[in-house]
Amino acid sequence: MTQLDVMYRYAAPPTEAVMRSVSRVREVYGIRQMQFDDAARTVRVEYDATRLSEAVVHQLLRRSGLEIVERVELAAATPDLAPEMPITPSVEVTTSKAPATAN
Repeated sequence: MTQLDVMYRYAAPPTEAVMRSVSRVREVYGIRQMQFDDAARTVRVEYDATRLSEAVVHQLLRRSGLEIVERVELAAATPDLAPEMPITPSVEVTTSKAPATAN
């Protein structure tokens, strides 16, 4: 099983009828979890990618009556990899050239 998450922003708060339809989407085999954020007007869906594609999840939500405006990118926060202070080597590295030998 390959679990993926997708998040969508919706236009208007869902009505009671739309929420009833959305509850039926939760029963679709492969939909694992749905989370609504009313303040941000987003819905996050966890689904099994071996059973469903992102396009099918989008279509299920649209058919339930939820007015999807856009897909929201879910990006993992990456730490700033640049060091705060320059890194200096703890051992001094010297290079010396061997004298050239004449043939």
